[in-house]
Amino acid sequence: MPYAALALAASMLLSGCVAYTVASTAVSVTATAVEATADVVGAGVDLVVGGDED
Repeated sequence: MPYAALALAASMLLSGCVAYTVASTAVSVTATAVEATADVVGAGVDLVVGGDED
């Protein structure tokens, strides 16, 4: 019976780690998608407006 309590406690601690990892990955993927979109929009604006290069 003590092993069951230890296993339960360990699984509760590890589930918190898994939830943090999933949330962290979701934030990272979202940030990468936003950055890529901003790069594409910026390149499009540069093509339409043109550069200030002399």
